[in-house]
Amino acid sequence: MCGIIGFTGYLETKNVLLEGLAALEYRGYDSAGIAFFHNDTINTIKTTGKVSSLIDKVAISADVSSTCGIGHTRWATHGGVSDTNSHPHTFGKVTLIHNGIIENYHELEMEMAALGKFPVSQTDTEIAATLIDSYYEGDAITAIKKAVVRLEGAYAFCILFADEPEVIYCLRNGSPLVACHAKEGSVIASDMVALIKYSREYFVLPELHIARLTKENITVTDLNDNVFTPKMLYVNWDVTAAQKGGYPHYMLKEIHEQPESLRSTIMPRVKNKQLPDFTADGIPDRIFDGINRIIIAACGTAMHAGLVGRVMMEKLLRIPVTVEIASEFRYQDPIIDKNTLLITISQSGETADTLAALRLANEHQATTLSIVNVKGSSIARESDYVLYTHAGPEIAVASTKAYTAQLSCLYLIAYHFALIRGTITEAQCITYTKQLQSVIPAVEKTLNLAEDINKICINLADKEDLFFIGRGLDYALSCEGSIKLKEVSYIHSEAYAAGELKHGTLSLVTEGIPVIALATQTKVYNKMISNIREVRARNAFVILITNGDCKVDASIFDYHITLPELADNMAPFTAAVVLQLLAYYTSVHRGLNVDQPRNLAKSVTVE
Repeated sequence: MCGIIGFTGYLETKNVLLEGLAALEYRGYDSAGIAFFHNDTINTIKTTGKVSSLIDKVAISADVSSTCGIGHTRWATHGGVSDTNSHPHTFGKVTLIHNGIIENYHELEMEMAALGKFPVSQTDTEIAATLIDSYYEGDAITAIKKAVVRLEGAYAFCILFADEPEVIYCLRNGSPLVACHAKEGSVIASDMVALIKYSREYFVLPELHIARLTKENITVTDLNDNVFTPKMLYVNWDVTAAQKGGYPHYMLKEIHEQPESLRSTIMPRVKNKQLPDFTADGIPDRIFDGINRIIIAACGTAMHAGLVGRVMMEKLLRIPVTVEIASEFRYQDPIIDKNTLLITISQSGETADTLAALRLANEHQATTLSIVNVKGSSIARESDYVLYTHAGPEIAVASTKAYTAQLSCLYLIAYHFALIRGTITEAQCITYTKQLQSVIPAVEKTLNLAEDINKICINLADKEDLFFIGRGLDYALSCEGSIKLKEVSYIHSEAYAAGELKHGTLSLVTEGIPVIALATQTKVYNKMISNIREVRARNAFVILITNGDCKVDASIFDYHITLPELADNMAPFTAAVVLQLLAYYTSVHRGLNVDQPRNLAKSVTVE
């Protein structure tokens, strides 16, 4: 959730740290701080509020130069939002920043109190610093290893020891850290966007390994002091891809990047523009041998992609598919065995609950396949097989291009393995694959509706409640539309299967309440129109979304959005873009922070 940056090298550290924290703002935070060496003394500056406030505070501080330091943006978990609770935290000779949660912090706090060591903050992080300091006798690695034995929970640490003024020590368990060494020095961060300015080559620090960063190099050892040579990864996008590029918000930029992200995800996996091919991904055709059940485990938007994918997979593969909320999945004593295929979906590849679901499946010898956007992420490394979405960096908290890229991967899986299993013919597979490719220009056309949607959203800006309704694929998509609107506009919205209106929901439909009705599926179109008439009879404000030109009685809607015509199964792609734009412009008209909604973070790395 929070942002971490550490640097030791040949540049002015404060500048590196502040620039890095600015690049990591999208992760969500409520305070920020830096710590750095000056004349062999650790100086700390921290504040509540935005990185801009920290920059101002640094600017008026004493002119102290430095070439080694750490920085952090905090999202409050233990202890409220205050300067005292902000990171970095110092106890004794240890200064530490931390992503994650120390679950046994209270037990450790009592133990430290018995030794006469009392924290000044209310954070679990300071307890970790106190614990490490209690073991420190001049050997940093020994102190860290002793502390690891005692710590329970998720953590990514960057640590300064007062006795080593040009060195940063790093350790992680669950929460991500990536690092690189360049001519400017050594850099470590919680996300590649903070490193890309210095190098496109990086590595992921393995769990329970200690990295020692100096300006000359980075050494990595395991807890048994064995030297580890990390696998280097390469970023195929440059720093401009993580910038706004003239758009007012990252979210709008990323909505408009969807044609390219879909092209990058789909086309390399289509052989001769006809059939799906996963050879380059290293996914064998035998993956479905013996599989009698598919489970899709994910959270939030990724889970909603799974809802759409389930419909396609069951229809074509003829295998039962369930979609599980990852945060609930492993606590339900799920039925998993070697005949189960678990598909996990995560933009970051670090979502804590999804990673836990993956590990549970691995323990039960299930086959695991993950759809992620970040190479070298924890979920990617621990899965049997991986499909990368190639969506590029997604900075806005509300996921947009990652969602449609995830959908395209699920469709390709359904097509390819249905052909391998013989549940569809090659001719049918070619037709389906061509339909998927046609989504790319259709999404480009859909983006041309942006200004019309902007005008519609003026009518939503003062609303406090809203409903989405749909059937089949449209209901699955409604769930995503609802969460997107909630995330960025703070309007209370709910998604309902339209056939359930009379089972309680209709009592909430009153005069003027907005209802966004998706009617893109021919099979249930007439029934959907009947449901729309039900809410219209209660004087609801109806925004109707249909696939292609449809003759619709104008009396049943206030606004009608017509999508570029596609096969019904492809409508979720274009309809998703419309729902994203509806959420975006509604947030803009309400004057909110679109890219950084309150209380939310981009990468949810704690349970």
